[in-house]
Amino acid sequence: MRSSRIASVLAASVVATLVPALAPATASAAANPLDQYLRQTPSWHRCDRTTPASFQCATIKVPLDYSRPDGKKLDLAISRIKTGNRAERRGVLLLNPGGPGGPGLDMPQMMAGELPKSVKAKYDLVGFDPRGIGKSSGVGCGMTDAEQNWERPYKAATFAKDVKWARTVAEKCDAKQGDKLRHITTRNTARDMDVIRAVLGEKKINYLGYSYGTYLGAVYTQLFPRRSDRIVLDSAVDPARTWRGMIQIWAEGTEPAFTRWTEWTAERDSTYKLGKTPEAVRKTFYDLVARADRKPIELEGMKLNGDEVRSFGRATFFSVRDAAEWVVQLKNAAAGRPTSGDRANRTPSQTPPSFARAVPADNGTAGFWSVVCADTRNWPRDPEQYRSDAIRDKARWPLYGDFVSNIMPCAFWKKNGSEPATKVDNKVGALILQNEWDSQTPLASGQGLRRAMKGSKMVTVLGGVGHGIYGSKSCADKTATAYLTTGKLPAKDATCKAAPAARERANSLPLPTPRGVVPR
Repeated sequence: MRSSRIASVLAASVVATLVPALAPATASAAANPLDQYLRQTPSWHRCDRTTPASFQCATIKVPLDYSRPDGKKLDLAISRIKTGNRAERRGVLLLNPGGPGGPGLDMPQMMAGELPKSVKAKYDLVGFDPRGIGKSSGVGCGMTDAEQNWERPYKAATFAKDVKWARTVAEKCDAKQGDKLRHITTRNTARDMDVIRAVLGEKKINYLGYSYGTYLGAVYTQLFPRRSDRIVLDSAVDPARTWRGMIQIWAEGTEPAFTRWTEWTAERDSTYKLGKTPEAVRKTFYDLVARADRKPIELEGMKLNGDEVRSFGRATFFSVRDAAEWVVQLKNAAAGRPTSGDRANRTPSQTPPSFARAVPADNGTAGFWSVVCADTRNWPRDPEQYRSDAIRDKARWPLYGDFVSNIMPCAFWKKNGSEPATKVDNKVGALILQNEWDSQTPLASGQGLRRAMKGSKMVTVLGGVGHGIYGSKSCADKTATAYLTTGKLPAKDATCKAAPAARERANSLPLPTPRGVVPR
């Protein structure tokens, strides 16, 4: 961290004071150190020979350090699909799929098939790989597959190994990337978004962000409130919990989902035969966890120990029917009976087209740690703090608490010069969409963003299951479309009810998710 408070304030404010609100052609070169970036003319080309000619890509430059714009530069890969209706066009809709660590270059092509025609008539769809991700000067730490696996349940016997793993990942990233890492942050990505705005000749940004993209969008509104136009934040991150708290919320949010599942399944004991009461269903599951600890259960070609059963089950319990079917298969496998069905076939693909990206194999995981470790300064440095927290949270949240509170590489991350976390507290208008039963950003998380963004309105999908709403034919789609096409927010926060079938199975959008980052 910088020792000088003045230097920190300068770094935090440099873009807000230097990037003009008007198109780059009106900028004053004499007054603006960032002019070299704002006046870039993208060289658009077809993204890939396998994609439509209308899907165009380009690469622009952004400063590594916005407080030193004449220093090192990063590539920023951007993409677009222009609206075919020039008469109705009102600007660009910048897209982000989440992460941190998720590439977004593919988003215009992906969302072109999901968004309604009325929205596509209004906007050029614009995507980008955030700094450090994909083709935007992608970072890599040289992690092995085993080192990319961060789901490490706390055990006294293995804690020393977990500490060594966390330190090794941090040291590898520092050795490979060094000073670059402290600049791979949400604040700087938001600044990059404003450079994209200027390069495209837009006065304001319209934005649709999912998951981590909601936090990125919120930070943009905090840094650039006057350049924020129509902002849709789908499946929201609570800015007050970034980042350790947002990892821990996976365990906190799972316990009520698990309880809901036991109640739903007990009511259908004649179908699933997992227990006639919620308590009996709970016992059935934890008996299977204990059984797997004694002898791993082989299911769908994998041998699962008790910790792996807990890990695989965590997100599944939000989708009650999927979970019941999975536990039946697990029970049959433990008893040596044949299993049927392929749960994987119901899971949307998480891997978008690669466009032959020449990026490090561990880019998604490296990008994740780069952001969550550099964004905030609230990660404990003492390994013993993680030990005590993991023991406490295993008791509070038995299914997953020890996973999320165990030690992480951020405990050993070098933070020299990193900026403080962004406090989101503004009155910018925005629309927040939130499923009641979202495994990655639980309802409490969306409510936290709503509190921080006082000018926003929130639509909660009661009974809604899954991560990612807009474009999945949800009851909230109509409100989002109306906002993007007319600019009119609901008069107050609203709720709508998911369709009966959507209350039992996840219907998530196939959003890109970095490998090894989001727990299954």
